[in-house]
Amino acid sequence: MATDLKLKNKNIFWGRDLLQINLIARLMRSKWYPGIIQLPTLMVFMVIMFQLLLGPESAHDNFGTALTWVLWWPLIPVIFLFLGRFWCAICPFATINDLVQKFVGNNRPVPKFLKKYGIWVIDALFIFITWSDHVWGVVENPFGSGVLMLTLTTGVVASGSFFERRTFCRYVCFLGGLSGNYSRAGMLALRGTPDICATCTTASCYKGTENAPGCPMFEFPKTMTSNANCVICADCIKNCPNDSIQLTLRPPTKELWFIRKPKLEEAFLSAVIMGIVFVQNVTMLEVWGGMLNWLEQATGTTNYAITFSITFAVSILIPVILLGLTSWVASKFNKATLVENFARFGYVIIALDVAGHIAHNLFHLLAEGKSIFYTGLALFGESVHAASPALVDANIIQALQYALIVLGVIASLYTAYRISRTTYPGVKTWGTFVPYAVLILILAVMNFYLFMLPMAMRM
Repeated sequence: MATDLKLKNKNIFWGRDLLQINLIARLMRSKWYPGIIQLPTLMVFMVIMFQLLLGPESAHDNFGTALTWVLWWPLIPVIFLFLGRFWCAICPFATINDLVQKFVGNNRPVPKFLKKYGIWVIDALFIFITWSDHVWGVVENPFGSGVLMLTLTTGVVASGSFFERRTFCRYVCFLGGLSGNYSRAGMLALRGTPDICATCTTASCYKGTENAPGCPMFEFPKTMTSNANCVICADCIKNCPNDSIQLTLRPPTKELWFIRKPKLEEAFLSAVIMGIVFVQNVTMLEVWGGMLNWLEQATGTTNYAITFSITFAVSILIPVILLGLTSWVASKFNKATLVENFARFGYVIIALDVAGHIAHNLFHLLAEGKSIFYTGLALFGESVHAASPALVDANIIQALQYALIVLGVIASLYTAYRISRTTYPGVKTWGTFVPYAVLILILAVMNFYLFMLPMAMRM
């Protein structure tokens, strides 16, 4: 009966229920998933840590740096777009958290402060880590990258020792905040089937059973409306006694069209991410040296921490202020408050965030990709001298970056239109949509301009 209801309702979501595909269903319900992927990921992480802390001091020669910042970091936003927060299911930090919790965990409740302000904590940590990367040269310094990883590991161990489930991942991890925002625009959705869940009283998906633990991210598939905190760990799929869980494909950004309870802190993060994309691009430009000299003359100091902090603050404030001004203009048409508009329409930037982030990281992957191979060979005593670590020509990279920004603009524009039409029907739709369309185009032009300028390489 439950299966019949599931088949009857599988078209509630766009696309096919992937759990109707036998191979995927067997994988998700297997006791080996996601452990079969977690173990090799943890082993690679150990190699990376060894290289970062004890390997070559130069980033150019360090295999750990190449794997982390040339391969993993560029691929992360792509994974979030196509697979949601799947990475968080196999993340070595999450695996360490689970192991610590299993053997020494006290399973105390999540502190009320984190429950209430967790996203703001994530916002602050994301800003701080990005700032510290540039001021202390974390990415360009293998040992600095290793210290960052060790710091995160310490936080994970402490959290797993004292608090229940994946408290660190849900309420503290800066990458979790990024993935939560990006997965909203992702193409993979996990939900319970409404007709089946309506009659269920066991809550096995949340509490857990002998088959698997309860949801590590404190989610209840029966009432889930967002994939922001779903890591596709499949525990709920194993635990559900009614075969209710569906794993479906959906159009990118669809979740953003119907945010039931928009949050100011999530909207703020989407604007901040755009600012961080700006600053990441600016500091890699060949003209950055000239800009730095001008700042030093204007401020009367050669202290890089000060001059960069000014650049960093300006870059972050630009999209935040523009979003605030746009929300104020829109409020004249839809009669909502500035804060309400800011919270609701901050989500429209996420698609452009993803596009800008992938476009920026594409440069590292394609312009420095061979460094992964070269530094890997160096581990076995093979020395490779090559003129360029690039995988493709710079013109091809630039064309791909432009194409990504165009796709991001289209997705953000359509998201803005859908939110406007759903929330403010009739005449108010266009009065609300147009200001945000202008904002998106302004941010797109800024991205285009930055990608037009020559960039320096990391490796």
